[in-house]
Amino acid sequence: MDPSRGYHQIRMLPDDEEKTTFFTEYGMFCWKVVPFGLKNAGTTYQTMVNAIFANQIGKNMEIYVDDMLVKSKERGQHLENLKETFESIQKSAHLESPRGNFWVI
Repeated sequence: MDPSRGYHQIRMLPDDEEKTTFFTEYGMFCWKVVPFGLKNAGTTYQTMVNAIFANQIGKNMEIYVDDMLVKSKERGQHLENLKETFESIQKSAHLESPRGNFWVI
């Protein structure tokens, strides 16, 4: 699974928004969400994902950067593992429902 908009789902702290200020011909703007390219963006994203899926990582889920793999030994168990994953996403209020394909091997 691959969550959509990765870093852009993490809100910036209000006091830090001004640190992302940039200028264009249309005016001055700042980011309200974490943009790509910030020094700690990757670490912040990984920390968030690890917290959301703490009960699953190493058991029925593996995560590499923004790619998530839900794994199971049996088809019936796979459906339960996916349900657990989507419930974790809904509870977190950080990640949108991921788009992607699901395979049972």
